[in-house]
Formats: sequence, C-alpha cells, structure tokens
Amino acid sequence: CPHAALPASLPTDLARAEVAEVRLAEGPNHCAGRVEVLHAGQWGTVCDDSWDLNDATVVCRQLGCGRAVTAPSRAHFGQGTGQIWLDDTSCTGSEDNLAQCRAHAWGQTNCNHGEDAGVVCSGTDIPEPGPIRLVGGPNRCAGRVEVLHEEQWGSVCHDDWDLNDAQVVCKQLDCGDAVLAPIAAKFGRGLGTIWLDDVNCTGAEAALSECLARPWGDHNCYHGEDASAICSDSGITVSTSVRLVGGPNRCSGRVEVLHKDVWGTVCDDQWDLREAKVVCRQLGCGTALSAPRESKYGEGKGQIWLSDVNCTGTEASLTECEAKPWGDNICNHVEDASVECSEVDIPEEGPVRLVDGPNKCAGRVEVLHENRWGSVCDDNWDMKDAKVVCKQVGCGSPLSALGGARYGRGSDIIWLDDVECNGTEESIFDCQARPWGEHNCYHGEDADVVCAGN
Repeated sequence: CPHAALPASLPTDLARAEVAEVRLAEGPNHCAGRVEVLHAGQWGTVCDDSWDLNDATVVCRQLGCGRAVTAPSRAHFGQGTGQIWLDDTSCTGSEDNLAQCRAHAWGQTNCNHGEDAGVVCSGTDIPEPGPIRLVGGPNRCAGRVEVLHEEQWGSVCHDDWDLNDAQVVCKQLDCGDAVLAPIAAKFGRGLGTIWLDDVNCTGAEAALSECLARPWGDHNCYHGEDASAICSDSGITVSTSVRLVGGPNRCSGRVEVLHKDVWGTVCDDQWDLREAKVVCRQLGCGTALSAPRESKYGEGKGQIWLSDVNCTGTEASLTECEAKPWGDNICNHVEDASVECSEVDIPEEGPVRLVDGPNKCAGRVEVLHENRWGSVCDDNWDMKDAKVVCKQVGCGSPLSALGGARYGRGSDIIWLDDVECNGTEESIFDCQARPWGEHNCYHGEDADVVCAGN
C-alpha cells in the first residue's frame, strides 16, 4: 500500500549510541523469524518498508546466524504486538548492528503489524573468538555475561569472578575498560545452561574463551550466581568513575579513578576518613571504616591521577572534591591511597523502595504516602531523579534511570508525576513534582532505576 513519505532522519536520531538488541521471533529456530528490536526496555517490530537483503544481512551478522537467505515482508512470521520501533530501515549491509543503519526516529512510523519484517539466515555462524554478550543491563556494555557454545547461549558462574575477567569481556565487546564485575545475578538470573565456572583471566586475553576455566558446562553453581560486567562505554560515569582494587571485596581496596578512559590511583597526601566516606557512599558500600595510606592494598601502575584531595564528606563523588589538577603531583605508587567500607549499607526501609528488580538496588520506584505504596510516572524522569532515589535507599550512585515499566507495571495508585530533582536532595519527597496522586499517566509509564550497589 502507498505511504506518505516520512522525513528522513540519520542514525544519530535513534539515540543510537546504544546498540539495539535484536531477536527473531516465531520462526523455526533462532536464525529465522519476525525481526524484533529492544528499545527503552520494550521489544518492538520493524516495518517492511524498504526492507531488503542488505538489512537482513546485518541482522544475521548481529545474531551470529551466517548470511541472509531471504528478507520476507508482510508479517511472514506472524504479526507482532505493541510498538513498531523502526521504519524505512536502510542498511548498506556492512553495519554490525541494526541500530547503525539509516531509519526514522524510534517509533516514527506509518505502518501496522501486517507489515512486520522478517529474516531467514543460513544458520549459526560462530566466529572466533566465540560470541559473548551482556544482557539485562541498561545497554550492550553492561549486564549479565553470556557466552555462545554449541549454538546455545549460557551464563558464567561468579566463582573467582573479578575485574580481570570483566576487563576481557569489555575489551572483547569493544566496550572500553571494566568498571565493575558484579556477582550474584546483579542483572537478573539467566536461563538455560551455565557454561563457564572458575574463570581466571589475567586481563590481557583477547577473548573470555582464552582464559583458564573449568571445561564447558562443568560447574557447581546455580543462576543466582551469574556473573556480570559493567564497562566504561556503558555511559555509567559518576557512579563508576571510582573503584577499589586489590582488596578482599569490591568495598575495600586501593582507590582508582577513571579519567580520559584510563584508570589511575590517588596519592595519600591529606587522605583521611572524609575522602573515604565519599568513596564508600559513591560505591553504595555503606560507611567508611578506615582510610589506609602507603599502598596497603598494593602499589598501582601507570597514572597517579589525584593528589591533595580535600573533601568535606558530603560530596556525591570524589571528583567533586577539591584536589590538584589531574595528574599534577610529586607522588609515587608507594603512596597510593586506599579505603575500607562497611560493605553495603541497608538502611531502615524508608518511604521509598525498589521492587520487582534483580536485587534491592534495582527495580520499579514506589513511594509510601497515606500508608499506601504507589508508583512514579516516568514523565521527565532522569538521572538526577535516580541519583536521589539511589542515595535514599542506600544503594550508591545511579547507573540508569529507566522508564516504560522496565521492571513490570505497578498495580495500585500512581502517586507522583513530573518529578524534577536537582540531584542534591536527601529524599525524592524534597523534589518538585505535581501534587500527590495528580498525573496523566498509566502503569506502562512507571519509572525505574538501577543503582551501583547490590
């Protein structure tokens, strides 16, 4: 059927710094079916306007499914439901990801589900090194680690999982450096096989499959122990511009900060509990117990980024404290500063909570008012609002501010709408918003957050 022309828009309009996850639905196997892409936490279809073998080639490559055989149109694999995310997709065929192709802005379409695009690929093509992906996170550079083996995706057990292992994953995915190596199914539990256990990388390997580990499928784990990785290209900045290395857990160790995509240490000149307090808060690690000096957790390598750091103790991030300019110091690594925190600080349950997420630090935001829990609408919801919520529930800094009921729809009242925090408030109740219960939303717009803590 003829369509009125929509104005062309370049790939950058799709906020396509993200890499859209793609899947093939209702086909005979995972390499044939209706094309669906994940955007804003919701799967949607692709309209068949301009859909051809070049577009199908990109989908097949992205899924590790060999070459494109056909590019069926007119809902060949059945009509999808919900959003039609992409229209007039125009790939050259050389792209690595469908979101890199030219198309209209997300959701801008004049189609119906009778025009859903499909793909048939030649079969599973496993390039070397073996495919790997991060799932369940805010984007492709943060999430649960999954590897493809024998044409089946499976997770990795968190036994011995650390930053060296995550570093290999991040490099393999071209996602920058490892920022965190979360354990205990931080981004939700996987399904199916647990492929790897006791992974022990040096950090220099080109692929996770090159690291020492038990044989494929040999483990003593369950999916509550699925390992994750958070990489620097995930867009996670303030919350992960600091890490603790060389300690017994992620809440104790040598302080390292990320600057210009390079991790470096902090000199212990003037280092005390006030600075340690900021680091512990930033990482969602409770209160500061001590601020060891003189490289208690080993000498770092490379850059010494900060010196003469002077915090008041109330800052949300170490980079907000006074200090000498980046890299300006007369220190050596014997003076590397460290921090020991009390671990994750679980405050008394306040009038805000995160529900239906993978852990207590991620989920749908709910607030208590008049002895009744209700959700928050995602209108104007952003990282400033998430920062206040994460701090209020004792979960450190925010990783992402999600909308669209990513963690399911609430069932009761919607209490808040048009929340506008500046990020410094102690509580979401201190932020500007419409009056209690006044909104123009439905539960499909419930707001969610993912925080740095566990």
